[in-house]
Order: sequence, then structure tokens, then C-alpha cells
Amino acid sequence: MKPLVLFVVLMLGMPLAWSGEGDGDYWYLQTSVITRHWHHDPDHNNHQDLIGLERNRADGWLVGGATFRNSFSQRSNYVYAGKRYEMADSPLYFKVTAGALQGYHGKYRDKIPLNHYGVAPAVIPSVGAQFGRFGAEFVVLGNSAGMINVGVRL
Repeated sequence: MKPLVLFVVLMLGMPLAWSGEGDGDYWYLQTSVITRHWHHDPDHNNHQDLIGLERNRADGWLVGGATFRNSFSQRSNYVYAGKRYEMADSPLYFKVTAGALQGYHGKYRDKIPLNHYGVAPAVIPSVGAQFGRFGAEFVVLGNSAGMINVGVRL
């Protein structure tokens, strides 16, 4: 199966497969608003056009998927599972996700490690704040960039 087809299936199916309702479970829809690369490169794109959807459980575990334009303006996809760690009596939290990243190809294929068959493993940490239904996260994209995402609980 082609990597893009596989990712579309996983992005649509993974969050929906874990859609059982529990107290405190919620969907989180997010988008990117700012991206800055640590090192300047004229090829770098700082407008990711990210759209992501996560299913968060009350115990902090989550699954999700995102589609975005990578640092080289190529449409890319990330499917993942992870854990969100709330800080007591604070709107702040720490989140880490791990999954599969697809979309770096052509002359940019080797810009991410272990990009075999067009798919690479990824671990992405972030720090966020939640205010009611709305949230914001600072996401660390390895040694490449930092990104700020905003989102809403559905």
C-alpha cells in the first residue's frame, strides 16, 4: 500500500477507533499559528497549515493525526499516540507523542532520520496551557524548529 494511502486510512481510523465516551474524554482540534526554524535556510517554510485532531482520554492518554506542510512545503502527515501530563492546580501541561511521519521525499528525503519507504518514526514533545475549551502549545520539532499551535476542545 502506498504510504500516503496508509496515512489517510490511519489518520481517519485511529482517532475514530478510540472514540468510546468516558467522563472527561474529549476531542481536540488544533492548527499551527507560528513556526520558527532554529537555523535559517531559504528553502524553509514557516507556514505549516497544520490541521490536527486528537482524542484525549481523562487518564491523559491520547491518539491523533495531523496533516501539514513540512519545512520544505511538502504535504506531510503524522499519526501518533501519546500522553498528556497535567500540572496540579495549573493550566499548564506537558505532552509527548510518538508515531509515524510521512511526506519528506525527493531531495528532502534525508532531512529527517530513518525515513525508510517514505515513513519515519517521530517523538514530539510540547508544553501547553489550557483555558476552558481553548489551548495553546509550544511544540519542539527536533533540532529543526519550534511551533505554536492553538486548539479547541470539541
